[in-house]
Amino acid sequence: MEQIDQVKEGTAYIEDKISVKPRLAIVLGSGLGALADRVEDPVVLPYGEIPHFHTSTVQGHSGRLVTGLLQGRPVVVLQGRLHYYEGLSMAEVVFPVRCLKMLGVDKLIVTNAAGSLTPDFQPGDLMLIRDHIKLVTDSPLRGRNIDEFGPRFNDMSDPYSKEIRDLVKECGKKLNIELKEGVYCYMPGPSYETASEVRMLGLLGGQAVGMSTVPEVITAVHGGMKVLGLSCITNMGTGIVDQPLHHEEIIRVGEQVRKTFITLLESIVGAWPPN
Repeated sequence: MEQIDQVKEGTAYIEDKISVKPRLAIVLGSGLGALADRVEDPVVLPYGEIPHFHTSTVQGHSGRLVTGLLQGRPVVVLQGRLHYYEGLSMAEVVFPVRCLKMLGVDKLIVTNAAGSLTPDFQPGDLMLIRDHIKLVTDSPLRGRNIDEFGPRFNDMSDPYSKEIRDLVKECGKKLNIELKEGVYCYMPGPSYETASEVRMLGLLGGQAVGMSTVPEVITAVHGGMKVLGLSCITNMGTGIVDQPLHHEEIIRVGEQVRKTFITLLESIVGAWPPN
C-alpha cells in the first residue's frame, strides 16, 4: 500500500537522523514556533529533506522537525504544520502525524492560533480545547482503512483528554496563568470567516475558530495517542469588532504571549506522566 510505504520511508529517514526515542510530540502553530528553540541537544530536519513531507508555505511556520530534550524528556517538535488550504490532500496534511505514530509517539500536544467567537475570549488568552466541531467534509480517515494506523471506526468521545486537561489546569494555577476552556471550530480557509459564519459557529457552541489542528487530532486519536489541544486567541472573529483581519496581526499576538506560552508548555511537558 503506497501510503503506509511512504510513512515507513519518512519514519526510517527520521529515525536514522535522531538520537532520542520520543514518546511526546508537540505541533506548534502560527507565531508559536519559539518553543522549538528551547529544545536541548537539538537535531533539526527541514521538512523538505524528509521523504514525502511537504514544506509549509505559510508565514510563521518554519517547517522543521526538531528532536532533543525538553525539561529533561525526549521530545519531537513540529515547528510549523501543513494545512488543507495549501492545496494538499488530507493524507498529506496528516502525514507527519502518521510518522510520529510510527516513531512510537503516544502523546501529542497540538497548538494553534485561533480567532475568538465570543467577547469573553480576548486576544492573548490561552484556551484549552475541550472538543471540536469539524465543518470540513473531507476526513483524513476517508478511504480504505489502514489497520496499522488504527480501527475503521474510531471513538471520539474524549479526543482532548480530560485527564490531561485537568493536569494542565493545575499547571496553570501553579504558574498563575489564566486558562480558558472551550470548543474549537475547524473551517477550511484560507479566507477568514464572514460575520455570519462567526455568528453561526457561536450558535453551534464554539468559542474559537481556526484552519488547522482537527485533522491532526482525528489522526492521532485514530492511532491511539493521548491528545492535548491548546489555542492562542490571536484575534476577534469577524463582526465581533469592527476591523479587518490580517495574518501579520495574528503573528504579532502570538509573539506577545510567547513567554507565557513557553512557560506553560514546559510545565506541561515536565508534568505529563511518562507512561
